[in-house]
Amino acid sequence: MDIRIRRRQLSDAAAIARLVAEPAVFGGLLQMPYASEEQWQHRLQESAKAGHALPDVHLVAERGDELLGCVGLHPVTGQTRRRHVAEMGIMVASRAQGQGVGAALMAALLDYADNWAQVLRIELTVYADNARAIRLYQRFGFVEEGRMPAYALRDGAYVTALAMGRLHPSPPMIR
Repeated sequence: MDIRIRRRQLSDAAAIARLVAEPAVFGGLLQMPYASEEQWQHRLQESAKAGHALPDVHLVAERGDELLGCVGLHPVTGQTRRRHVAEMGIMVASRAQGQGVGAALMAALLDYADNWAQVLRIELTVYADNARAIRLYQRFGFVEEGRMPAYALRDGAYVTALAMGRLHPSPPMIR
């Protein structure tokens, strides 16, 4: 069955809470454990509010009625000189990893950023031991820009993360 990409909806809160609770997913994120459906409902409502120069965009991947992953693009700050920059985050269900779900989410998000949202630069942070994610990001033009030792506490140990970035491959010009 094909992967379908669509905008995230408030009704996705329960599926996202289940996705984040998966040990194979949770270990790659900066989320705190035991988030409830209600917490995700609140988070989704807050992120949908207007007021940013670049509003958050959140996409989900589905196969049939099953939510397999999600990706988000977020403004980094309210600073005028950084309006061209966005930060992204992605998660894919463990049972769907290696099946093109992450690539489909990345392609859709980068199409949005490059062709519609006036984003020149996208930044992300990934744990240095997440080789599968790093390969995916590199495939889509992200490069390592720095290493951050002891970046986050994960499962009782401080782990290193990479800062990665991607510049628009062909910035828009006036015709």
